[in-house]
Amino acid sequence: MNTYAQLDSWIDAHFDEQVRFLQELIRVPTDTPPGNNAPHAERAAELLRGFGLEAEKHPVPQAEVRAAGLESITNLVVRRRYGPGKTILLNAHGDVVPPGEGWTKNPYGGEIEDGKIYGRAAAVSKCDFSTYAFATRALEAVVKPKTGSVELLFTYDEEFGGEVGPAWLLKHNIIHPDLMIAAGFSYQVITAHNGCLQMEVTVHGKMAHAAIPDSGVDAMQAAVRILAALYQQNILYKAISSKVDGINHPYLNVGMIEGGTNTNVVPGRVSFKLDRRMIPEENPAEVEANLRNIIAATAAQSPGVSVDVKRILLCKAMRPLAGNKPLVDAIQKHGRQVFGEDIPALGTPLYTDVRIFCEAGIPGVIYGAGPRTVLESHAKRADERLDLEDLRRATKVIARTLSDLLAD
Repeated sequence: MNTYAQLDSWIDAHFDEQVRFLQELIRVPTDTPPGNNAPHAERAAELLRGFGLEAEKHPVPQAEVRAAGLESITNLVVRRRYGPGKTILLNAHGDVVPPGEGWTKNPYGGEIEDGKIYGRAAAVSKCDFSTYAFATRALEAVVKPKTGSVELLFTYDEEFGGEVGPAWLLKHNIIHPDLMIAAGFSYQVITAHNGCLQMEVTVHGKMAHAAIPDSGVDAMQAAVRILAALYQQNILYKAISSKVDGINHPYLNVGMIEGGTNTNVVPGRVSFKLDRRMIPEENPAEVEANLRNIIAATAAQSPGVSVDVKRILLCKAMRPLAGNKPLVDAIQKHGRQVFGEDIPALGTPLYTDVRIFCEAGIPGVIYGAGPRTVLESHAKRADERLDLEDLRRATKVIARTLSDLLAD
């Protein structure tokens, strides 16, 4: 039996244990917001210790966590040093959006039905805590590498931009890998992704009794005009095409809006939050300046109205580095063998923490357990789920890939 077959066999033999590990991770909520995620890190570290994988705990100072809009963050680093050579880092994030409505399963239950595991973060991306941990265990049990290192990095602020996760760890020289792989889906290896700009827009008018509306300034009407002007941009964005396979055009979405005090009161304040996806070819500074100009010009058409615009998040696009070729080649080779189909290398309209590593000059790709599309996984929707066979096969691909990279 060759090395790859032995790795596969080890993963098959331990797969029930791997699934139980994932169930335990799902059962500790990490809704972000509010982002009280240190308890999950404690539980994950405890479970990893049971496998002989000791995790360093790196709590972020409370002031920095609060400034990022979160409640608690403890980043985990598991270092497995085998000898001299390159360090390969595997990064998955445990923070998730709140469950929302419409679930038919317990979002924190880790229930299994028809070969799928259900729960918030089952597919994005507590699953890859499991993928990466068990791929590393298989590597050590079968290959017993003598060169290089593997590091498992589990972070908790991807939903909020990664500034107190990967960016904080890099800034403080806690990690310095040569190559990295981050959580993703199994049917593509992702080498590029969109950027994202999020802003909060607050429209100020003057509150008044609805019986005498002319005594006030309606912030809602002004906000509606601004929203219409912003949504109009989506028509223009469709004419802008990315040259990156897998990425289409820019897009703007308004995901939250609130304001007013009662139905019989002219609203004096309305606030909304927008999300602007940027293709890799766009300049983030120019995108932000353009949106601010549209907002200001439209607000000026409503006498008595003022507007505050605050940037919430700026994630730059991920652009591939030439050094990612060994990662891409190995994942594609083993993905083809394990899944029985070609694994394309392309871009995605999502944004991830990988851009932070690439900006630091560390080549990285996105690959892990999951279906063909975000839609299929129900990520950020009710009944998020993961096909357990995708988890099994992705773990085999990662274990084989590590074996190849550490043998070079």
